[in-house]
Amino acid sequence: MKKLAIIIKPGMFEKVKNVLTEAGIHGLNYREIRGFGRQRGHKEVYRGTIMQVDCLPKIQVDVVVHDEALEKILDLVVTAVRTGQVGDGKIFVTDIQDAVRIRTGERGDAAL
Repeated sequence: MKKLAIIIKPGMFEKVKNVLTEAGIHGLNYREIRGFGRQRGHKEVYRGTIMQVDCLPKIQVDVVVHDEALEKILDLVVTAVRTGQVGDGKIFVTDIQDAVRIRTGERGDAAL
């Protein structure tokens, strides 16, 4: 099993949610976060003063997938949210050692 931490622009959340649902992913978690990458934020003018905004709003979607589905899910998400612009986001992939469905006690892939 693999955990995907998908960090995207807030406006792309519905696209990612729809793509994952259509691919057969039955559950996900998300949270609103702030951060920056290589672009280091942007400058804004507020009441005549230039201000550097370092941390931009982002959404992090966490989902756990079967190993066999990993490449398909990665391709679908990247295709759905890629604009070619700075700040499109990142996907971090980590190994999941085990999972337990609390209601039934199922473990491993069956718990997904």
